[in-house]
Amino acid sequence: MDLSVNIAGLKLKNPIIAASGTFGFGREFSEFFDLNLMGGISVKGLTLNPRKGNAPPRIAETPAGILNSVGLQNPGVHAFIRDEIPFLRRFDTAIIANIAGNTVDDYCRIAEILSDADIDAIELNVSCPNVKEGCLMFGSTAEGISKVTAAVRRVCKKTLIVKLSPNVTDITEMAKAAEDSGADSVSLINTLLGMAIDINTKKPILGNVMGGLSGPAVKPVAVRMVYQVSKTVKIPVIGMGGISGAEDAVEFLLAGASAVMIGTAGFVNPYVWVETVEGLKRYMERHGFEKVTELTGALLD
Repeated sequence: MDLSVNIAGLKLKNPIIAASGTFGFGREFSEFFDLNLMGGISVKGLTLNPRKGNAPPRIAETPAGILNSVGLQNPGVHAFIRDEIPFLRRFDTAIIANIAGNTVDDYCRIAEILSDADIDAIELNVSCPNVKEGCLMFGSTAEGISKVTAAVRRVCKKTLIVKLSPNVTDITEMAKAAEDSGADSVSLINTLLGMAIDINTKKPILGNVMGGLSGPAVKPVAVRMVYQVSKTVKIPVIGMGGISGAEDAVEFLLAGASAVMIGTAGFVNPYVWVETVEGLKRYMERHGFEKVTELTGALLD
């Protein structure tokens, strides 16, 4: 049974990837299971310089999901290269560096630095809803996505994935803009912008007032958007949003995804990534699939 996939040159032993922002740099989860079993890890979002993130509270539980306004807390790209890549390279799993910036120059500088580092791909985060500058400012319009993607493409030597926001009118327009500007792949969806209020204090629960909603609640929206985007672009699509196990992952693959990322479910079940790999194998055996690539876009509609 062949679970391997190739995302525009990014070779994965299986299509199950840890989503950025939920897996840190893998150290904590390596105490639960063997990271060699995963297809890839998209690391915590990186900025040029260390970032403290937003003021607390930064997490709020919601029905079938969570809101977060962490705000891209991270040690900066140079500390990542120095301290985290040597740890991650102990495992046979692809390293995807998720990057964010306040300006196009920021994105380009980080991409330049990482192009000479021992990683496998760069995921361009133009869709984080809980930072006040950059990110969503670029990802909310086709023009913004085109501008930052084209600029990064000129300096990026790695497979370039553009992570798209669902907080737009037409996700297919954004995906097409990324493809036309040089993206090798698109990943979607990032979190949906949401809010929660403490009715006793009459104040927002999150320190940043609003945050990104993730978890099972967003899955139907994510599946729909992956389906629409896969019908629009020719480049590979990586799907995410509310995946909690193999059945969810198969839905995304059938909708057109070539690989999937799992994030929030890991807070409930730290074994979800490896359990999903095993569940995917069982599904393929049960339904007579020899290659996981045969599942991509196999929806009968």
